[in-house]
Amino acid sequence: MSKPPVLVLFNRPVLPPNHPEAGSEYDILDTVADTVKVLKAAGFGVRELGVAHDPRPLLDELRDHPPLAVFNLFEGLATHPATEVSVAALLEWVNVPFTGCRSAALSLGRDKVRVKHLLAAARISTPPYMVVDGPGPVPAWRGGWPAIVKPANQDASIGIDQGSVVSTREELLARVEFVLAKHGGPVLVERFVTGRELLVHVFEDGPDRTVTVLPPAEIAYTGTRASRWPVYTFTAKWDEASDEYKTAPVIAPVAVPEDVFERLRDTAARGFAALGCHDYARLDLRMDADGEFHVLEINPNPYLNSVALVRGLEAVGRSHEWFIVTLTLNAIARGGGTVPAGAVTVPMNVVSGG
Repeated sequence: MSKPPVLVLFNRPVLPPNHPEAGSEYDILDTVADTVKVLKAAGFGVRELGVAHDPRPLLDELRDHPPLAVFNLFEGLATHPATEVSVAALLEWVNVPFTGCRSAALSLGRDKVRVKHLLAAARISTPPYMVVDGPGPVPAWRGGWPAIVKPANQDASIGIDQGSVVSTREELLARVEFVLAKHGGPVLVERFVTGRELLVHVFEDGPDRTVTVLPPAEIAYTGTRASRWPVYTFTAKWDEASDEYKTAPVIAPVAVPEDVFERLRDTAARGFAALGCHDYARLDLRMDADGEFHVLEINPNPYLNSVALVRGLEAVGRSHEWFIVTLTLNAIARGGGTVPAGAVTVPMNVVSGG
């Protein structure tokens, strides 16, 4: 019996290893290695391809070794982040099925401003915000203090540090100027909600695409002092030797009362639908002192090896391996392909995830 062919596609890192943002890019290599292990153990015939600035190797690969589906781990090049959208659109153009969200949702997810507009239009609570498009007069901020200032088109916490949270008009103006100079516009300013920060994964289960919301994870800020805001900075996310990293552990899953989870599940499912997500996504939320949820971001195709996703799956009786195999089979089915009975099984204990 021939093995069903699958291509694992990823962004080949382009930053030098000593670049301050390299950690967020090189992390993909571990995800690729784990995904390939799982798919091979499941019975797929796996090829892998890392693409950088030239997309032609991808087109050549698809022509010379047509897969039943592409397992899409392409996150965009660090120097050209929008290529995440371009690669998904290219796969759509050549009619090759792939895992994860389609290009339209990926495009929306990269733009924090449009996500805020969508959330507001869908009546999904999100903190008050304003947008600064570029140099020039900054409008008066009426959303309340403290506020947080973010690059609108970055992800992986790039552009977020302790200076991102501001408490005065003067601090806000200085931070907007800094972000514009370093990352360009637009700049997103929003009220900083100081309550619990929750990460909620959503995925589609089965051929009928039933939306399942996993138990939440929490960024459990500890050791917070007056000079440090409870914010998930780039350092807290990527620099394992830093004090910020050590005092911002991700706890997964965390228990919340059933009525609270019902509200959280409704918010997450509605956000997933509003962005037009497919297969899986993650919502980042804050819960304020009154117990109300406010969506900060929606992340299509989030980090596949995250402890929040892996342990959330375990909490509902699913494994990391099951998830990877299921995503692949669903993509094959979407493309009209079939896998012979018995050709693929869900392996156990191939990777630990997280």
